[in-house]
Amino acid sequence: MEMSVGVVFLLFWTVRARRLLAAGLCLLAGLAAVSVCAVHSRAADSYIKYVEFNVPYAALHKAMEDDISCGGKVSWIDTLAYLAAKYGGEWGRYKAADMDAVLEKLHGGEDIAGLTRGMKYFPYFREAYGAVLGGLLGDYVQELPGEEGEEPAWTARYGLRAYSPVAEGYYYNDFDDFGASRSYGFARQHMGHDLMGSVGTPIVAVETGTVEVMGWNQYGGWRIGIRSLDQKRYWYYAHLRKDHPFQEGLREGDRVTAGQVIGYLGQTGYSSKENVNGIETPHLHYGLELVFDEKQKESNNEIWVDLYALTRLLSEHRSTVYREGKEYYRMYDMIWCGTE
Repeated sequence: MEMSVGVVFLLFWTVRARRLLAAGLCLLAGLAAVSVCAVHSRAADSYIKYVEFNVPYAALHKAMEDDISCGGKVSWIDTLAYLAAKYGGEWGRYKAADMDAVLEKLHGGEDIAGLTRGMKYFPYFREAYGAVLGGLLGDYVQELPGEEGEEPAWTARYGLRAYSPVAEGYYYNDFDDFGASRSYGFARQHMGHDLMGSVGTPIVAVETGTVEVMGWNQYGGWRIGIRSLDQKRYWYYAHLRKDHPFQEGLREGDRVTAGQVIGYLGQTGYSSKENVNGIETPHLHYGLELVFDEKQKESNNEIWVDLYALTRLLSEHRSTVYREGKEYYRMYDMIWCGTE
């Protein structure tokens, strides 16, 4: 959904100047925060300790498209949380007609607070789904290719501003492998999602955030951990390429933007020795950990969620990249409004 932002005259065309210009467009667009539903207050130590994110792709896509079409006036998170509370979390009961019914009420003037009055578990699902999906839709400013001989242009939009972790033009395949058994080191469940691809495929940040961890881990090999701006999501990218796993210059503590190249697909890991290809099949392992309290990080009570359906949704938004020397870079910049 595009918004008119007026005519912009470009005086300097450096990366910094373009980003300053884009930030100005966010202000000109008069961007409003997406409304959120209040949740019941809880004691400080009663944060959420378990989340099963089993929303099917069909429901995710339908709720997202409605949210975008109305510019965020009806939140997809509200819609999905309402249905989860209605189904008791059993998404096998999902029918598109059920979503149509609730959307008709919300677009007809009823509010989510009224619709969910008496629904005991709505606050839980609203907070849980908000942690998974919060920020993935919203206002942003996108750089677009200019006409022949002209500089690129910027446009303000509302929509899906998170990206597939695999750059545009690069093939991968996947299946729902969340919870599958793993045996290296010790028997455990697979708490991520594997995308099989070619060594060297550019890997991009799903959402804007801060690099929290970089380096070697004997299970994940070369890996990067990126924390979302609201601190609720920790995105984990592992088994990156031997010898050249990360984009040059990237460091812990850096801010990265959604769609920015952060590293390259590989097959490292399963070795206590650093920089070893211990994985038989090249792939990206990426995972999403939810953090409701900092005590959950690096603990026995971590919450990782199934990304299969969300990965399919994100595949509809892939970052265009180009090569310069040994590195790949995003072709067109973008800024999440309200974060610069």
